Amino acid sequence: MASMPLGPHRNQQAAPPPHLGAPLDVSHRPDPMQTDKEMSPAVVENNKAVNGHIISTTIGGKNGEPKQTISYMAERVVGNGSFGIVFQAKCLETGEAVAIKKVLQDRRYKNRELELMRLMDHPNVVGLKHCFFSTTSTNELFLNLVMEYVPETMYGVLKHYNSMNQRMPLLYVKLYTYQIFRGLAYLHAVPGVCHRDLKPQNLLVDPLTHQVKICDFGSAKVLVKGEANIAYICSRYYRAPELIFSATEYTTSIDIWSAGCVLAELLLGQPLFPGENAVDQLVEIIKVLGTPTREEIRCMNPNYTDFRFPQIKAHPWHKIFHKRMPPEAIDLASRLLQYSPSLRCTALEAIAHPFFDELREPNVRLPNGRPLPPLFNFKQEVNLYVYQSAPSFFFWFSYSFSCLETSSSEFIVKQ
Repeated sequence: MASMPLGPHRNQQAAPPPHLGAPLDVSHRPDPMQTDKEMSPAVVENNKAVNGHIISTTIGGKNGEPKQTISYMAERVVGNGSFGIVFQAKCLETGEAVAIKKVLQDRRYKNRELELMRLMDHPNVVGLKHCFFSTTSTNELFLNLVMEYVPETMYGVLKHYNSMNQRMPLLYVKLYTYQIFRGLAYLHAVPGVCHRDLKPQNLLVDPLTHQVKICDFGSAKVLVKGEANIAYICSRYYRAPELIFSATEYTTSIDIWSAGCVLAELLLGQPLFPGENAVDQLVEIIKVLGTPTREEIRCMNPNYTDFRFPQIKAHPWHKIFHKRMPPEAIDLASRLLQYSPSLRCTALEAIAHPFFDELREPNVRLPNGRPLPPLFNFKQEVNLYVYQSAPSFFFWFSYSFSCLETSSSEFIVKQ
């Protein structure tokens, strides 16, 4: 399965096979594109992402560091579309597998995806190793993002269980969604990034350790209060209702809605809101949440004035899931999938939910006997949360003092 499958086109249905791609999202800032000597010191000519082709580039050479030549052998294409191409490659010097995303680069502008990925460093966010530029015989310039390789996606895992007519084990649902929220808590707080296209195709899963990493930041952006953003964003099944109502001043809560859709899909084995088009997407949401009130519409988009909707009652959440579904799972889904963006819980609040209590038990293990992946280091997120004096809430979790090599302990953070 693809290491960095970019999923369907941003404006197309969200559930086709993961070999389809998304368009390049370039930041249109007036700064001319500058080649960063640490990240991209070389321009490679005429490189192609074909099986067996070798690409060589140079890294280092900044702050007194020696320059180093690194060569990659392209092994297979794992994602392609209007955004460019993603291929798996092997570093010939170390034997390490990497994923390389190759996108057409406008020479006049910097690439926003690159700029954002340089800011990120978290266990639940795919890591950028370095980058380089390459050219073709027609003088087209391509940016190559070299990232860590993860062999599976949540889309593929779901497809696996569906092919066997099975539901995903609840422990995996908890483990995967917990890590999604942990990654979002970091993105939303530390670099201040809104992903804007969270979906199973953009969630990588290590099949051995079951560590989850958020990937594909081609639509990601740092949202600035009072600054308008494009509303036609995010794959349809996972698109927050305020985007359907054409809101342009939205918040990172659109990612929370998407994560709630992913949680429901893991629990159900299929998308919760499988709309066939933009209008039908809203119909699917209304069939579950009921017709939004005028106040809820105002909270989603204060400029929206057309209130002509059929009056439909909300469908009880407990009837959407099977009878044996734990009430904590239903409660969490209901807190995430709210019309009013401000009523959705934050990512940090989500990981404190009782649904994840099993992960905090000291002796819990994976079904294969291995320990859980690292889950409880929130130093960056909590420090910034307290610093920004966010709304107070009780938040307890197990915290692993890895730097002191001590055992996990539970404590309460109260702001």
